[in-house]
Amino acid sequence: MEMHAFGRLIPVETARRRLLAVARPVARTERLRVEFAFGRVAAATYRAPRPVPHFARATWDGYAVRTPDTSAARPHRPVDLEVVGEVFAEQAYPRRLGPGEAVAIATGGAMPRGSDAVVIFEEVERRGDRVRLFHPVRPGERYSRPGHDFPRGQVLARRGEALTATALGTLAASGIAHVRVFARPIVAILPNGNELLAPGAREVAGRIYESNNAALSAVIQAAGGVARPLPPLPDDPRRIESAIRRALRTSDLVLATGGSSVGERDHLPRILPGLGRLLFHGVAVRAGKPTLAADVHGKLVVGMPGHPTSCLVNMYWLMLPVLRKLGHLPGPGWTEGRAVLGSDAVAPTPGLSTVVPLTFRNGRAFTTFRGSSIITSLAGATGYAMLPPGRRRVPAGSSIRVFHLVPPLGPGR
Repeated sequence: MEMHAFGRLIPVETARRRLLAVARPVARTERLRVEFAFGRVAAATYRAPRPVPHFARATWDGYAVRTPDTSAARPHRPVDLEVVGEVFAEQAYPRRLGPGEAVAIATGGAMPRGSDAVVIFEEVERRGDRVRLFHPVRPGERYSRPGHDFPRGQVLARRGEALTATALGTLAASGIAHVRVFARPIVAILPNGNELLAPGAREVAGRIYESNNAALSAVIQAAGGVARPLPPLPDDPRRIESAIRRALRTSDLVLATGGSSVGERDHLPRILPGLGRLLFHGVAVRAGKPTLAADVHGKLVVGMPGHPTSCLVNMYWLMLPVLRKLGHLPGPGWTEGRAVLGSDAVAPTPGLSTVVPLTFRNGRAFTTFRGSSIITSLAGATGYAMLPPGRRRVPAGSSIRVFHLVPPLGPGR
């Protein structure tokens, strides 16, 4: 069985930095209705084309009045006003309110010209076509002036910011029906290996079901991307190279899983240098050492380990920041903190950084790791620790630096 050597192993920070230096945020944009743009990143800055509300409107059910007509009202000397009409939310009163007049008005109704306050139903007595007030009403009481919510020209959404429910609500309230957003980055996933079967295929002795497509697709979608998982390919270098070239034409990033190490059937180390500039082959990390990447005309092709845990952990510490940069999202995809190690001691690796998947309970961190080929090593993990190279075990009760995955991959901090 023929083997070939890794390139010089580089530190985890260097690997991440090299990928981020090549990654460019997606420039494509698309136009969406505001109802379907939640979480998308605005490709333009939007300002209110009109004040909201654009007319004076009641904020309570009651009577629109002229406050000077109410100034003499007292519990022992009430004031009567004539009710000359009514206004529902969709209506406008046709004339100016005169002295001694009131108009019944529903919440959201347009204030009659001349009125400057609303007195609520509970605070008056209705007697036929007259209404009796027992206290003065202050100007501006229980109604919104034009622009009370926000004025014309107010910034409602900024270019480069993710659209929140509030931002979309203000856009709709100002009459804007569509927004231009950045397209989601398209990420092709190309698994390779003779042993792989697509899920759903008939079971065959000696072969396993491919699982990296599903796990990586979840991370890609969580980071705002569009996953394009491809069927598993056999260990055929010509077919693998052809598939990568095709994927590059329609994708912003290509992830090839498996075939990244130094074995006879690990073809990616020979294929990627022929496609573009090799950025690295081999990272000083456990798990995930057999990782390589190339810059192909400004697009990244990253070869990931085939072992499920190694592959998925790589997505967390290495690829999340890249995916978020491609999709115009801020931050690396995690928040940093410290936690007390609550499980058995964890061991670093001489010469290599060690990724320890973690679950958190009551401020303490517990490792979930069982082995790089065991997908359940990450069951329940919502963060990780990156132990520096070393030989001394980290005992339970130690305070360690941890990284909490942000939603939806984890709860954040």
